[in-house]
Amino acid sequence: MKEKDDDWLYEIKASHNLLDLDFKEIWRYRDLLVLFVRRDIVATYKQTILGPLWFLIQPLFTSVIFTLVFNNIASISTGTVPPFLFNLAGITLWGYFKECLMTSSSTFATNANLFAKVYFPRLIAPLSRAISSLLKLAIQLTIFLFFYLFYLGKGFDLQPDAKLWLFPLLVLTMAILGLGLGMIISSLTTKYRDLRILIEFAVQLLMYISAVMYPIAEVQNSSTLKRYAWIIEYNPIAILVESFRFMTLREGIFNWEMLGYCILTSVTLFFGGLLVFNKTGKTFIDTV
Repeated sequence: MKEKDDDWLYEIKASHNLLDLDFKEIWRYRDLLVLFVRRDIVATYKQTILGPLWFLIQPLFTSVIFTLVFNNIASISTGTVPPFLFNLAGITLWGYFKECLMTSSSTFATNANLFAKVYFPRLIAPLSRAISSLLKLAIQLTIFLFFYLFYLGKGFDLQPDAKLWLFPLLVLTMAILGLGLGMIISSLTTKYRDLRILIEFAVQLLMYISAVMYPIAEVQNSSTLKRYAWIIEYNPIAILVESFRFMTLREGIFNWEMLGYCILTSVTLFFGGLLVFNKTGKTFIDTV
């Protein structure tokens, strides 16, 4: 007589769809996701002297330097908006993208020992970094709001646009874009270790073509840089940064079609990154 097969609660299979994005499985491991998020927040600044104060110091000092160099020395105009506040707006949103990109781009390298010992959805590792980075974003948004109110008190005509309700969509798009690119880079660095050296340098260059410290219109109206304006105009990060400044400061360009282009590009890169990430996850432990 044939014995009845055991009823398994979960079954882990070696083969799965490379575009597998099982939200049910991620939800089952939600406690682990919360644990990872807590670990990321605590571990980052646990042994630092200033701790979370770095969340305040980094954007403030960067904004001051950008104001001195690009606005005072290079004479880049920010319209009626105070240059410091203009730069702080760009740095705030860019900082979140950079965190998502940099932390997810080292997923396989930093979690190799953990991945080799226990099974859990690999996507939880980069996803936890994107969620934990929201704390830093929230703190920096509070700083931005403080200086926003400060300049309002000084008599500057600052008025948010009605499209400000779209801000969560901008953050989500930035997260998806950063995760997508990060997963691609993380997969490549398992084979090509020297790519890790280039990432920091490449990210710095990316910032300069992402309209973080200047308005896109400044490049479009420049006689020397006008021919290169298309690089910035079609850069999803630049469009999102410009949209954020338009929503909060009414300085910049907002275009529904370009926002749709950003969302489509980000989703495409995310699923492309997920494809490469899942494929690499099968064999990376032999090469990392």
